[in-house]
Amino acid sequence: MAHTCRGTINLSTAHIDTEDSCNIVLSNGGRTYHLKANSEVERQRWVTALELAKAKAIRMRNNQSVRQERAARPLKTLSSKLEDLSTCNELIAKHGAALQRSLSELESLRLPADSGEKIKAVNERATLFRITSNAMINACRDFLDLAESHSRKWQRLLQHEREQRIRLEETIEQLAKQHNSLERACRGAPGLASGTASISSTAKGSVQSAKGEASDEDEETEYFDAMEDAPAFITVTADPKHHRRSGSNLSGASEGHPEDWNLEDSVFESSNQSSYNESTGKDLLPRKRRRSRIPDKPNYSLNLWSIMKNCIGKELSKIPMPVNFNEPLSMLQRLTEDLEYHELLDKAVKCESSTEQMCFVAAFSVSSYSTTVHRTAKPFNPLLGETYELDRLEELGFRSLCEQVSHHPPAAAHHVYSRRGWTLWQEITIASKFRGKYLSIMPLGAIHLEFHSSGNHYVWRKVTSTVHNIIVGKLWIDQSGEIEIVNHKSKDKCQLKFTPYSYFSRDVPRKVTGVVSDAEGRAHYVMSGTWDEKMECSKIVHSSHGSTSTEGKQKTVYQTLSPKVLWRKYPLPENAENMYFFSELALTLNEPEERVAPTDSRLRPDQRLMESGRWDEANVEKQRLEEKQRAVRRRREAEAVEALEEGKDYEGYIPLWFERKVDAVTGELICVYKGGYWEAKDKQDWSACPDIF
Repeated sequence: MAHTCRGTINLSTAHIDTEDSCNIVLSNGGRTYHLKANSEVERQRWVTALELAKAKAIRMRNNQSVRQERAARPLKTLSSKLEDLSTCNELIAKHGAALQRSLSELESLRLPADSGEKIKAVNERATLFRITSNAMINACRDFLDLAESHSRKWQRLLQHEREQRIRLEETIEQLAKQHNSLERACRGAPGLASGTASISSTAKGSVQSAKGEASDEDEETEYFDAMEDAPAFITVTADPKHHRRSGSNLSGASEGHPEDWNLEDSVFESSNQSSYNESTGKDLLPRKRRRSRIPDKPNYSLNLWSIMKNCIGKELSKIPMPVNFNEPLSMLQRLTEDLEYHELLDKAVKCESSTEQMCFVAAFSVSSYSTTVHRTAKPFNPLLGETYELDRLEELGFRSLCEQVSHHPPAAAHHVYSRRGWTLWQEITIASKFRGKYLSIMPLGAIHLEFHSSGNHYVWRKVTSTVHNIIVGKLWIDQSGEIEIVNHKSKDKCQLKFTPYSYFSRDVPRKVTGVVSDAEGRAHYVMSGTWDEKMECSKIVHSSHGSTSTEGKQKTVYQTLSPKVLWRKYPLPENAENMYFFSELALTLNEPEERVAPTDSRLRPDQRLMESGRWDEANVEKQRLEEKQRAVRRRREAEAVEALEEGKDYEGYIPLWFERKVDAVTGELICVYKGGYWEAKDKQDWSACPDIF
């Protein structure tokens, strides 16, 4: 394969040598790379792998030469035959002319009469032969001219195909390098940087990841540019007057009567009136005036390959990813941003019916994705032990705390308490897979929500987020998959389907549909809307089985009352496109506050520098923080080895404000809040906090 990228080495002509027990030397002409492994065993594995790759490269080069020779052989044979035909043509013309001269000379001699007649007959036949030969010669000459012109054309086409193949190979090589670097980027810069300080172990992990990706590609690929699945149910809006006159037409699938669905008595009535800028709690203080803008995003151009080529020769674990890929918020702050529409849960507290309450919980689960539609930049990966608090107890009635409890894999624990009667907690681990043109981000972990008065305990999980056009084009985000929300007390369920975008679909993009059903499986409400704009709820008054689809599945027809809007997205602030498309809440998340813990994300220096537009300084500071975290990890690993040698147990890193427990509902081991943070804040006693910044 041709190599035009700066810093590449052609393995087929490379020389592989070993300096000592851990070092490997790769040389090719004037370029030499020195690689270092962790141990002699690791070095030998890499030498073996490189030798095998070199042998494969040599075979590929030889095979390529053979293929080129085979492709050119028919043209050479044709050219040779054309030359032979041209020679024969010339010989026929030459000998024909000589025969004609000889016969003319014989005819001029004085011979007997009978001999003269015979010579005259031969001369006539020779003339016919000459005419025929001339015709054949002209035809051969035309064929030769045509064959030569086509031969030159074929040669040009073959040369063009060779050049195209070489350019394609060069492009694929560059894309492969960018794919590799982007796969590391999607895992997060700290996740890359805090690995072992050896090129061999890091690269080995990348190889293992690639193998795993190949093995489950068919299982987890979810996006197809084809017609979308037909909906499992059909909704028909009923006439509310007709159903008020007669309740006998109601199906058993409906809870209560249509008269219950009225704007005056229902909790749904206030759903359309809420906004982020209003407060309905009488026991809450007036809101503190918070910032409504941040410095505009600098217009820095970014070339991924220019970044990666400058890292050639460095250890992989020490290659920093620049802040150009980020937005000035941490993952902990993005997790807290899910609370932007917390008033949906405040309304859910007032619901007397568990299925009606489920509608608000479902709308809340969808609302957390509304901020992602334009947010293509990645948040900062939190440092181990980093925290983030959002104390809005006096203004909005809730207080939230997040802590980064694990770094490999990256995991964050989150706990929210509300005075208005609900508590939310979760532990989220981010898994990602790079699939060429797009990046799949899969949040792992369950979200728990409990209402204090009723004891209703809801559990659900997030869907897959996909970032498209990673290599070429404008980045855009899509959400796809299904969410099953389960009330573990009443056994009510809500199935929500996030329809992936399809070019051929006639549906609205970013569509979300679902049905709320009780423990017996009877449907009560239909949920519909989009995850970037609004969610509506329609009460079911009658259900029946409709026609059978082409796949043999029978559709259910739900007759519903007119829908009510439960949630609508707040408009973005003015000039949001120059402020990373932050919402009103997002603009306040990194606002400096007093009395927070020294590990709070607001105090992270590289993030603060990026928000101020000083990206070069932010990159330097980011590299310092990552190196500091790596040093702490190496010290922790050394302590673990020392404890193992002494026969002692080593617990490893222990979160400060959360502890691992088995969840009684799901049976999973998760991090739950153990208390103490808000008490420490009241006392301003942060002595237990680590020095991470």
